[in-house]
Amino acid sequence: MDQQRQITVLQASAITISTIVGVGVLSLPLAAVRAADAGAPLVTLLGAALSILASMLIVWLGMRFPNESYIEYSEKLIGKGLARTIIIIWILYFAILSSLIAREFGEVVITAVLRNTPLEVTVIVMLLLAAFTSRKNIMTFAYIHTFYIPFILVPVLLIVALSLKNADVVNVLPLWGNEPSGIVKGFFMLSTMFQGYFIMMMVIPSMRSPKKAMRSIWLAMLITSILYVLVVSATVSVFGAEETKKLLWPTLELAKDTSLPANILERLDAVFLAVWVTAVYTSLFSCYYFTIYSIGKLFRLQDHGMLSFFILPFLFLLAMLPQSLVQLNEINALITQFGVALTIAYPGLLLLVSLLRKKRGNQKQ
Repeated sequence: MDQQRQITVLQASAITISTIVGVGVLSLPLAAVRAADAGAPLVTLLGAALSILASMLIVWLGMRFPNESYIEYSEKLIGKGLARTIIIIWILYFAILSSLIAREFGEVVITAVLRNTPLEVTVIVMLLLAAFTSRKNIMTFAYIHTFYIPFILVPVLLIVALSLKNADVVNVLPLWGNEPSGIVKGFFMLSTMFQGYFIMMMVIPSMRSPKKAMRSIWLAMLITSILYVLVVSATVSVFGAEETKKLLWPTLELAKDTSLPANILERLDAVFLAVWVTAVYTSLFSCYYFTIYSIGKLFRLQDHGMLSFFILPFLFLLAMLPQSLVQLNEINALITQFGVALTIAYPGLLLLVSLLRKKRGNQKQ
């Protein structure tokens, strides 16, 4: 454990950010305007607030058991039978989520870039990349995320900043939207875009100082929330709510509509797609790694790396099950909403039990 306890606060934040910012950033403004029209930035902010609360539950729970995996303290708190049943559901959920990320990546690539490339090729390439890198230990996992984080954040913020020259503030008024009831209905759905905070359940036992985990999640969620609110605000202010509803991937259209000063680059969609591919990879990497990590801990395996290629065929088959992009979006919406409930309810239950029973793990660092 001591050899693996090397992840710093900044590395933990980088892992969380690059897990959250992924495939969903393309359709984020579309989901927001469907929920609240011009109130899209507000509903995104409220979704972020709900996610921050949920992430705090996970981190608070992990800080109470800093030297144990979430599977180990789950069994201690609610019993092996119930804990293992729920953990199997968790594993299935993250396996399905991994396959959906790979499939959505494939759909975007064959639609926007490689139109003559078979969908199966793009999906299997991304899954193979995740499988190869998932064989490594937790420190390599942290290094990969930390290395890629500047390549994700800086270009996105640059595109948002440059796009504001075409913005019209009238498009984001009134702040609460034309139908305020949409705010109430939509903020839970928007919180699904932030559910990558679940990765802290795996990261905390490997942190150099688990007592600082709350600082790490606050930093990560703050940066991600600001980024997502800016993306939604920029998109809606440039296109307007009604026009955004007609766009399949509004953020990509925003990049197409943005240029560098002096027309050095008239369109930034190529740059954005390169950034997006990196973001998709890091999100898929986290979900894939979390899946095999959970299986390894459940069966008390010494090395989870052997599972990396074992689950790949199953994930590929799951990824190819949706018959169309419409069906994929429907399944994705259902699965992610179930996932938010799962990632809030289960850690919340464990935290409540640990407080009522006054259970804590070994606090020795």
